[in-house]
Amino acid sequence: MKTHILALLIIFSTGLCHAQSYTQKYNSLHDRTEYYDSYGYMVGYSKYNKLYDRVEYYNANGTLIKTENYNSLYNRTETKSSSGNVQNTRKYNSLYDREDIKDKNGNVIGYRKWNSLCDRYDVFNTYDTLVGYYKWNGLYGRWDYYEQ
Repeated sequence: MKTHILALLIIFSTGLCHAQSYTQKYNSLHDRTEYYDSYGYMVGYSKYNKLYDRVEYYNANGTLIKTENYNSLYNRTETKSSSGNVQNTRKYNSLYDREDIKDKNGNVIGYRKWNSLCDRYDVFNTYDTLVGYYKWNGLYGRWDYYEQ
């Protein structure tokens, strides 16, 4: 479950959030995860759609931005635009012990790797440059994302 949530955060952060940092909170009233920028403004939310067995991402106005589901044939998670076109995929790379993020053509555009020294997930771009990281906030019980 934690791995699934972290994976969602990575994809969500690359496509929707442009603030310096953001947080997520689960809203039990609306049964959705809401994403807030560093100023406390909601920038979007995600919900699980049981009918289509996928996670759907919406902006703050409720417009569908993208969907995400697991493709068991290729053993990967696919993110699709609101029109259904594949934007990127994520798959665990056992050789490098990381989760690779690839564009629609199969080129690696980034990856996420656990940093045991700092107790966080580091996010890197194509050039192996650290672009951000996820850190567990025990006080609020949530993952916080920080851009570099």
